[in-house]
Amino acid sequence: MNAMIENLGLTVAVSPLMDLLAKGGVVVGLLLVVSVLALTIVFAKLWQFWLAGVGRHRKAEQSVAVWRVGKRAEAYKIVASDRSPLSDVLAHTMRGLMKPQVPEEKVREDVERVCLTHLGDLRSYLRALDMIAQIAPLLGLFGTVLGMIGAFQAMADAGSQVDPSTLAGGIWVALMTTAVGLAVAIPASVMLSLFEGRIEKEQGAMERMVTELFTGAVTSATAQPEEATSASKLPRFEVVHDAP
Repeated sequence: MNAMIENLGLTVAVSPLMDLLAKGGVVVGLLLVVSVLALTIVFAKLWQFWLAGVGRHRKAEQSVAVWRVGKRAEAYKIVASDRSPLSDVLAHTMRGLMKPQVPEEKVREDVERVCLTHLGDLRSYLRALDMIAQIAPLLGLFGTVLGMIGAFQAMADAGSQVDPSTLAGGIWVALMTTAVGLAVAIPASVMLSLFEGRIEKEQGAMERMVTELFTGAVTSATAQPEEATSASKLPRFEVVHDAP
């Protein structure tokens, strides 16, 4: 009995999909395949971002603050135990800066390599998602054009015996492919923008914190201007007035 209910539920769920495929033809079937591919990429990227800790910068910011007060070993331990791309970049930077024999230019080049590697991993498969967002409306439009051609061809074959309801039904089926294409493209485009925005924020955080490790925030409010510092070291002379 339960098996029959499950089979009935599966049949009810599959029936609208098969009806859509029957009316839309090959183009709708291709769009459904593309939508499954886009959905797979979206879930894979969400899982990747969650595992990588994208957007979670608390440990990285804490490490930079500890580094600035001179506790380099403690700052390194904070980021070395974290798995986020930002923490890994900071760990590479700190290891390089803690080796005085290595020129700073070499450290910068290696840190740039690590940054590009992580950003490249985060951007993986986004080009495919972008391509889906671009071609899905075109596929829908292509299906609409084919459907309109078929509808007007049927009208031409019918001659003076044209049934307006048949023509309207053909046009409705043709326009359905455009709707399916837009339904695939719009979510893909939105998720692509969200992913790219998160990656840009991660890149900005990398650039900001790595620069802070190299420069030590020399322009912060706690730093004193050189002229004021040098002026404070000048000897002070008191003006002595001659007695009348």
